Amino acid sequence: MAKQSIFGRISTLVKANINALLDSAEDPQKMLDQLVRDYTNSIADAESAIAETIGNLRLLERDHQEDLQAAQEWGNKALAASRKADELRGAGNTADADKFDNLAKIALQRQISEENEAKAIAPSIATQTEVVEKLKDGLNGMKGKLEQLKAKRSELLSRAKVAEAQTKVHDAVRSIDVLDPTSELGRFEDKVRRQEALAAGKQELAASSLDAQFTQLEDVGELTEVEARLAALKTGSPRSAIEG
Repeated sequence: MAKQSIFGRISTLVKANINALLDSAEDPQKMLDQLVRDYTNSIADAESAIAETIGNLRLLERDHQEDLQAAQEWGNKALAASRKADELRGAGNTADADKFDNLAKIALQRQISEENEAKAIAPSIATQTEVVEKLKDGLNGMKGKLEQLKAKRSELLSRAKVAEAQTKVHDAVRSIDVLDPTSELGRFEDKVRRQEALAAGKQELAASSLDAQFTQLEDVGELTEVEARLAALKTGSPRSAIEG
């Protein structure tokens, strides 16, 4: 009962604290730190309760030992009184011998009483001893759980930091995704492409104008040749294309 009541109260308290922390959890680190503190405090409460239980057990053991010691002392007194009575009866002093036999009987009664008290305490001592051992085991288990909690706390905080970093990297990558037409880089790329197209158009236009100029030069050359031949006809010496 003592074991159940102690750890039952602690278990209820710990569960209530955990549920309250989970319901109001905003900062994982603060929640885990508070959980470690609460569990540490629960262990301290358990240690205090167990120490009280052990103290009660030691009192029972002391009382039991005192009863056994008292029973042994009364037994010794009964033996001494009985021997004295035998000695007196052997000497013919029956009256005094009877007195010492009566004292021996009283001592034996007290011995029996002390032995009965010792017997009555013995089951309680056995039960309390078993309870204390279980409480000690339970306390050691709680301490082991606390170490696991601390280790789990470190693991969860590390995982939370990694997840946070991964989220930041993911968000950063998304913000510069060149395939995203809404991103700044995408719009800048569109602007560069338009500028390149404009430059290519101007270059093509310039090339077209140059070709036209060369065509005009060829046309001028043909007209000059015609004029030369006409002049030759007028002078009576016609030119041929072969003469150039």
